Amino acid sequence: MKIAVEGCMHGDLDNVYATLLHLQEVEKTKIDLLICCGDFQAVRNEKDLESLNVKPKFRSMNSFWKYYLGEKVAPFPTIFIGGNHEASNYLWELYYGGWTAPDIYFLGFAGVVKFGNIRIGGLSGIYKAHDYHLGHHERVPYNEKDIRSIYHVREYDVHKLMQVEEPIDIFLSHDWPIGITDHGDWKTLVRHKPFFNQEIQERTLGSKPAAELLEKLKPPYWFSAHLHCKFAALVQHGEGGAVTKFLALDKCLPGRKFLQIFEIESEPGPFEIQYDEEWLAITRKFNSILPLTTRRSNFGSLQLDMQECRQWVSHKLQTRGAKPFEFVQTVPCHNPSGSVSNVSSMGYFRNPQTEAFLQFLELPYLLDNTSESREQTNSQASFISRGVSFDHDSDVDEIELSEVDDADE
Repeated sequence: MKIAVEGCMHGDLDNVYATLLHLQEVEKTKIDLLICCGDFQAVRNEKDLESLNVKPKFRSMNSFWKYYLGEKVAPFPTIFIGGNHEASNYLWELYYGGWTAPDIYFLGFAGVVKFGNIRIGGLSGIYKAHDYHLGHHERVPYNEKDIRSIYHVREYDVHKLMQVEEPIDIFLSHDWPIGITDHGDWKTLVRHKPFFNQEIQERTLGSKPAAELLEKLKPPYWFSAHLHCKFAALVQHGEGGAVTKFLALDKCLPGRKFLQIFEIESEPGPFEIQYDEEWLAITRKFNSILPLTTRRSNFGSLQLDMQECRQWVSHKLQTRGAKPFEFVQTVPCHNPSGSVSNVSSMGYFRNPQTEAFLQFLELPYLLDNTSESREQTNSQASFISRGVSFDHDSDVDEIELSEVDDADE
């Protein structure tokens, strides 16, 4: 199986797909799958831009809307995770994962799927310690703080991934696992990105939860993006133990190293994206404690047995099959010749894919529920954030200190 890996998409699907089609033609090969490591920017219309955490002058429709509308079709199956610059309102509709457009699959805030017999897992967002133990309290329309915290990694989603026991072949995270620079040529990295040096020395460059997942899952391949540079590392998990090949890639710009194609052993095709049985069982077990306020989850309160969940899911998959539920358009799409009617009044939508997924697992729909008032939730979140040093309560350091977005654009 030949897989193309892309760093930060930033909505530029047309150029990424065109580059890969050109490579196919020149190298006389066939690419089976494209995976993207975040900042995908699945923006459908002008309203989605309001949930995209970039400065207004940088907000652009780019090209995803063409694929959402069906004007264009992805030439390869595409799987992506979320980063810190996303149409977060749309991705929240698909919290558990799902098609954002035909053949373009979002892994969810955390998720595992199968492509052929290859297992691909991922964790969306970036790590910020002050939000890590909170629940998913943000609701559309996002206020100034929510639009910056909705994509912060949460303990609940990491805890679910830590339950995975069966081998993962490929794992994706937007920011790098902390300490990954110990396993590669960090001296060359800091020559090109000198402002990384202090964070590397202080061991603050990257994500602590991602490092914990790397140690637990030990996948053969791990891909990241976020810092807009290419960096490779080789992680040896103990003497004679498993080895993880790590690669971070840049964003899609001329002359930048934003694509890599590699081969992985697999069963013969054809290949398609399918639900993963173990991940469905984990989702079923932990859904009842999905935290939707600023309170953290009580992981000790679960009654369901994992083996029981696994058997139940296995029976359901045998009955229905493992193919994800079909893509459904939920909002009017961008119209380049004029404004989209009623876009300004759009709020939160229950995505039919998510509803069907939860009905399949016989789980309640919780994503638009909260046990606390909005006012109380915001008050608590504000109180918590005031106890944190300013530089790490802002995402400026994610952007400007890493030569990301504002500096590049």
